[in-house]
Amino acid sequence: MNQNLQGKVAIITGSSRGIGRSVAERLAEQGAAVIINYSSSPKQAEAVVQGIQGKGGKAAALQADISKPAQIEQLFKDTKELFGKIDIVVNNAGIMINSLIGAATEEEFDKQFAINVKGTYFSCQQAFFHLEEGGRVINFSTSVNGQMFPAYSIYAGTKGAVEQFTRQLAKEFGAKGITINAVAPGPVATDLFLEGKSEAQLEGLKKANAFGRLGQPEDIAGAVSFLAGEESKWITGQTLRVNGGFI
Repeated sequence: MNQNLQGKVAIITGSSRGIGRSVAERLAEQGAAVIINYSSSPKQAEAVVQGIQGKGGKAAALQADISKPAQIEQLFKDTKELFGKIDIVVNNAGIMINSLIGAATEEEFDKQFAINVKGTYFSCQQAFFHLEEGGRVINFSTSVNGQMFPAYSIYAGTKGAVEQFTRQLAKEFGAKGITINAVAPGPVATDLFLEGKSEAQLEGLKKANAFGRLGQPEDIAGAVSFLAGEESKWITGQTLRVNGGFI
C-alpha cells in the first residue's frame, strides 16, 4: 500500500463499523494516524484500533456525539493532544430513518438533521479552526439524491444540505489551502444497509448500477483515500458519486 499519508493525522467520525471503519483502516494503511470516533460503541471502536495497531499503524478511539457541537470541539482538542495536529477530517457519521411523508415524525426529522447536517457542519467549523495548511475535509452525501425513492425524503434532504455547504465553503477553506469535497455512495453492503431488506430488494438494487453488485465499504474507502491525498489538491467544492453507475 502506498504510504502517501505518512505523517498525517485523520479524524474519521462514526468509524467503529461499516464504511467509516473501512476508511479508517485504508488511511492507516497509507501511513496516517487515525482517530476512531464513536458515539455509543466503545468495544467496536477499540477493536478497530487494535486491528490497526496490530498491523503497525497508529490509532486511538475517542467518544463524541456528533449532534452536539461542544463534543465535536472536544474531539478536535483531544485529537491535537494525542497526535499534535490534524490534517484530514472525514465526516462519515450519519443516520438514516426512512419514512413516507404521511408517517414521518418531528423526532425523526430532528434526529437526522442534528447528526447529518448540524454534526457535519460544526465538524467542518472545527476543521476550519484546526486543520493544517494543505488539509482535507471529506463529507458524506448519498447517491439517493439523484433518484426519487419513496420514504427517503428527510434523509436525502439532509444530504442535499451537506452537498450545498460543501460547495459554498470551498472558497473559505481555499483561503487556508484546504480542500473540501463530498463523496456520495450508492447502495453499500454494510450490516446497517442490509438490515430489513429482502432478497428481491437487494437484487433490484444490484441491477440498478453498471456492475450488477452492491458496493463494498472498500470501494468507498478508495475514493476517500484519493480525496485525502496529494493527487486531489486541485479538486474542491465537488461531490464525487461513488456508486458504480447507480445514477
